[in-house]
Amino acid sequence: MPREFQRGHKARISDLTAGTDLYVGVQITAPGLTFDISCFGLDADERLSDDRYFVFFNQPKSPEESIQLLGAQAGDTESFRVTLDRIPPQIHKLSFTATLDGAGQMSQIGPGYLRIVAGGEEVARYAFNGSEFSSERAVMLGDFYLKDVWRFAAVGQGFDGGLDALLKNFGGEVAEEEAPAAPQQPQTGAGAPGFAPPAFGAPSAPAPAPAPAQPAAQGFAPPPPAPPAPVPSVHAAPTIVAPLAPPGGGQVPPPAPAPAPYGQPPQQPYGQGPAPTAPMPPGYGQQPPAPHAPQAPPGYGQPPQPPGYGQQPPFGQVPGQQTYGVPQGAPQGGAGVTAALQQFKETPTGQRWTQQNKKLIRVDLGMGGQPVLARQGSMVLYQGKVDFSYKGAGFAGRIVGNATGQEMQLMRCTGQGQVFLADNSTHLHPVELQGDAICVSAENVLAFDESLQYEVRRIEGHGIPGGALFTMQFQGTGTIVVKTHGTPVVLPVTPTTFADCNAVVAWSAASQVVVSSQVRMRRNAYPGDTGESVNLQFRGAPGNFIVVQPYEV
Repeated sequence: MPREFQRGHKARISDLTAGTDLYVGVQITAPGLTFDISCFGLDADERLSDDRYFVFFNQPKSPEESIQLLGAQAGDTESFRVTLDRIPPQIHKLSFTATLDGAGQMSQIGPGYLRIVAGGEEVARYAFNGSEFSSERAVMLGDFYLKDVWRFAAVGQGFDGGLDALLKNFGGEVAEEEAPAAPQQPQTGAGAPGFAPPAFGAPSAPAPAPAPAQPAAQGFAPPPPAPPAPVPSVHAAPTIVAPLAPPGGGQVPPPAPAPAPYGQPPQQPYGQGPAPTAPMPPGYGQQPPAPHAPQAPPGYGQPPQPPGYGQQPPFGQVPGQQTYGVPQGAPQGGAGVTAALQQFKETPTGQRWTQQNKKLIRVDLGMGGQPVLARQGSMVLYQGKVDFSYKGAGFAGRIVGNATGQEMQLMRCTGQGQVFLADNSTHLHPVELQGDAICVSAENVLAFDESLQYEVRRIEGHGIPGGALFTMQFQGTGTIVVKTHGTPVVLPVTPTTFADCNAVVAWSAASQVVVSSQVRMRRNAYPGDTGESVNLQFRGAPGNFIVVQPYEV
């Protein structure tokens, strides 16, 4: 029986099947509407840095054929073959998308699904319907993403701008007018080695027998012919590591895509070379276009800078990538104030927790359907219908918090909307827990999902005030946002790893912590003291870590 997913659900591929040669089928239909179903192969920055890994009707496979478009078959509107162990290391995510070809909205679609088939057996299914969308014309259905191992996530995130907005989100470009898609034919064994698509809907063709159970990795095989499946129960997957989304969604669609940057040539059709354009006067921070024009020398000790140098890129974007907005000093008649502020616009990712920039984070309460606990006063902006209430620790909790110094003044955020959180311009780092645990000082916690369990943990030691140190341990499935003063450093735990107890921020809960005192406390008041009297020594198996900030509390 396939495992049922809802929007926001995630799971390891290895928990679904031992196979790595997978069939991915998508069914999406609506009366009078035509859909283009594609797969984007993205790098570690979630950008389409290599055009050859945009697999669609005009480019049906990747160079090494690890991703192949198979066409409509077995009741699916479109299908793919994905061989995980052949995907090159620079590809970190496969995003399966559907876009409307022509007029229409995603709210008009009927019940559909994205399913994963291994060895002829369906192992996972994400069902959706038009009630989950409104005016969107493109939607990201599901992702295969690499996070130590390959995992699957049901996304269900839409874009009002259609394919144009979708490509811009991934760093690509699209032509203003696209040629109509040619009818897709089921591919034969030449396109997908060893694959023979079933004859869907043939009156005399009997259904193939189910594949026998295999203890080893399953090979690639298409699913048996099947009519469109009914909407499945959403509570049939108790082991999927993601909270259930409430009925109705409540998700606010991301804003419309930004206009092209000032001073840049217009976008060219995707996959084609740039068309000749008339020369333009150089903008601020850009090199003159004439080859014989004199070039300003770089600063002392600095390499020559690329065109566009002098513009501040958006938060989290690598310099040299496409930017939005107009730098100061642009001539009159440019894109105006609105375009100048586009680089600071809200960042749409389709995730529950989104890093807006290094010091600001957004949580979408409509995804996951569970409240968030945040430090009191950390809300700087919210959208939608959100309620904030006091989260008390109880009498026993207040006593423990006062005695250990690990008391957290929290508020409870509930409702349908997005909440932006920050605290004194500190750096913020969302950490996703999937059943594991992490130790964080209460001073360094900004917010976390209410589903996480937390308690005060004691670190025994001699020669320190009170005889012990304390920290908070968080465990379960959810996200915790850790704040640091400055950019931290993450180091693996070795037998010779020591850290100042006032600078360490967090560490893996499986690490063993030992208090190391190089100088006795009673000598601290005498001349010659180093000021580094109490350190923490960390021990643990490979895979354990510590996080240290460049600041002492």
